[in-house]
Amino acid sequence: MVQNPPSDMPRLTPYLYYEDVAAAVDWLAGAFGFEERLRIPGPDGTVMHAEMKLADAVVMMGCPGPEYRSPQKDGHVHQMQYVYVDDIDRHCEQAKAAGANILSEPEDKFYGDRAYVAEDLEGHQWNFAEHTRDPSPEEMKAAMG
Repeated sequence: MVQNPPSDMPRLTPYLYYEDVAAAVDWLAGAFGFEERLRIPGPDGTVMHAEMKLADAVVMMGCPGPEYRSPQKDGHVHQMQYVYVDDIDRHCEQAKAAGANILSEPEDKFYGDRAYVAEDLEGHQWNFAEHTRDPSPEEMKAAMG
């Protein structure tokens, strides 16, 4: 029998590894507007698991181990989160003020989003977007060449 996740948990939830989970929780709240929903301490007193929420999206995070690495540890981007927010330009300014490394400034995309890319304190990449219009299939085809 397949069990559904709790009603307040999305069916797809990214799990990110941070060398310092507690610092990541605080930073993601200040830079990107996430809210903490759970923090579980490990036996050594550090945070071993946490969950953050932004609107209806949830991100889980934990400490890396021998099988798992954070971008900070191995220098490679592992994935990118694509997150819809309200007022993309204000969101980008908030992220900049909190020290996010902005990899691309907000710009209008051919597929109808206005988006920017930021890197967090440990190197995870985040693509934030606001949907601004619904281009026709013809417009999309023309824009893609």
